[in-house]
Amino acid sequence: MNHTVFSRRWLLPFLITEGLLYAAFLYLDLSLPGSGWDVPLKYGGIVLCFLWTLGAAGHRDGRLTGMALAFTLLADLFLLVLNRWYLAGVSAFCVVQLLYLARLHRAGSRPLALRLLLRAALAGALLAAAGALGGLTPLTGLTLFYFSQLVANAFASLSLGRRGRSFSLGLFLFIGCDVCVGLRNLSAALPGMAPLPFLPFVQVGMWLFYLPSQVLISLSAGRLCDD
Repeated sequence: MNHTVFSRRWLLPFLITEGLLYAAFLYLDLSLPGSGWDVPLKYGGIVLCFLWTLGAAGHRDGRLTGMALAFTLLADLFLLVLNRWYLAGVSAFCVVQLLYLARLHRAGSRPLALRLLLRAALAGALLAAAGALGGLTPLTGLTLFYFSQLVANAFASLSLGRRGRSFSLGLFLFIGCDVCVGLRNLSAALPGMAPLPFLPFVQVGMWLFYLPSQVLISLSAGRLCDD
């Protein structure tokens, strides 16, 4: 089926279903935190995002987005559903950001060598800072590499103009989610510290930002390049 026809036919049902899942798990996060009932709703929302990208599989950009959403599913399987094997989960998210780099490179004009140099410098600076603070572990190092690539992708996407608007907004919401994750983990790592006044928002904010980010990214499938 043509991607345009697919979008016209299924866009509204897709958005309504995602909206219902979003409202349901936010209600559970606010009224029954830690119940576990929210997990299948959250994961189901990401599954739907992946399924949406299949409609753009006729485009190389759509296939790249679908691959990225497949690795997103894998990452969330470890980090959300199983809540273990965090190195594997973060590694999957690293692959996601490298696939988004491939999308950006195909859609833009900046030389790949320059992109890689800037990203290596950003990742190196974050790793050096973590090492200087004595907080560099395998998981921390991998997380900082992943986050550096997410930030680089988000800012690089701004150069795409209107065709990259959905992708760009999705990436910046992705950053919002990860900032909430980082603040939650910081609070857990420093039990002697006074509770963060915004910790209740952080607990909800992770998925408040995350599912919309994945919906917007999935909607961008097949739209960054013509082929």
